[in-house]
This record gives sequence, C-alpha cells and structure tokens, in this order.
Amino acid sequence: MADEVILLDFWASMFGMRTKIALAEKRVKYDHREEDLWNKSSLLLEMNPIHEKIPVLIHNGKPVCESLIQIEYIDETWPDNNPLLPTDPYKRAHAKFWADFIDKKVNVTARRIWAVKGEEQEAAKELIEILKTLESELGDKKYFGDETFGYVDIALIGFHSWFAVYEKFGNVSIESECSKLVAWAKRCLERESVAKALPESEKVITFISERRKKLGLE
Repeated sequence: MADEVILLDFWASMFGMRTKIALAEKRVKYDHREEDLWNKSSLLLEMNPIHEKIPVLIHNGKPVCESLIQIEYIDETWPDNNPLLPTDPYKRAHAKFWADFIDKKVNVTARRIWAVKGEEQEAAKELIEILKTLESELGDKKYFGDETFGYVDIALIGFHSWFAVYEKFGNVSIESECSKLVAWAKRCLERESVAKALPESEKVITFISERRKKLGLE
C-alpha cells in the first residue's frame, strides 16, 4: 500500500516551507492542505491538539509536529534520496545546534521587527548580529553542510522570503550587512525544492502590512 502523506500548512510560514523543501528533496508525493490560521480546521486541531499550530505532517494517519522534527522524520523515513542530516554523530549534533539557534534566535528576534510596536529598529539591529553569527558559521562553504544542501540550510532558508519584511519595518539592509548569507540564499534558490516552496517577498510584505494594520501597529 502506498504511503498517504498530508501536510497541513500556511503559505507564509517559514516553518511549513522547511517541510515542503524536505519532502521535495526526498521526492515524496503528498497532499498539501492550506490552513486558515484564524479558522483552524478540525483536522489540524485533532492532529496537533497541544499547540494547534502548523505545519503538521500526517503520515498514514499519524501526525508529526514541529518542523525540525519533521525534517528529521522525513530523512529517516525516506532515506534513499538526498540525505538531509549527516550520518557522523558529531556533525549531526553540530547541525542540530545551529537549527536550534535559528529557532531560538532568528525567529524570536525577527518577529519583534514587525509584531511589536516600538521595537522594530532595535530588533532589526539584533537580527543583523544574529545573521552575522550564522554568516561566520557558513564561512566560505557552499552550504552550511559544506558541499551538501541539508538540515541547517532548510532550517534557515524560509526566512529569506521574509527578509524584505525585516528590511522594510526594521529600516536595515540585510544584503549590505550580510552579503555572504544573501549569496548563500541565492544558491539555495537555484534548487527547485527551494524555489517552489518560498513565496514572493512582495506577497509576504503585503500580508504583514495587513496584519500590522489589524494589530493596530500602523
């Protein structure tokens, strides 16, 4: 019997982008279901009752929640194409450290730029320093996994579609401050899996501008 794979997602979510990229890299066919985050489906509430958040990967009726966990699950469940995590235990632990750094530092700080009134520019300065730390880790490598596109690249690349949001509301230029990181993002976008998963920046800006108005931030 063929695997039944469903992804509950929202188009602007950099976390959902991770799962879409991982599935595409593994050439896994799946049913993509777009969620309305302000009117969540009964399936989402059933499959992720603890957090009630997307993305949720459903494999043969069983839910897997949290995007980084989903990447690891996808890598282990479909091991034949494009390994996403290193097999070496130290390199694997190293990759997980940086993915955790991205979730705890990039995500939290970046959100303050557009979602917290009065903190936009301070948060933007902090984000630049965080991105510079990631740029140092990247160094002169093609990808974070050296020549291999993988776990850390997938964890970070979705934020690239939001860079224009951070620049607009934080009044910064990520490209001028972190040119190596932007060059890395452009290399990632040459991969079909990434190009198809990331939305246009202008669409994200429009969405966030509308959200800010509804939140009374403009």
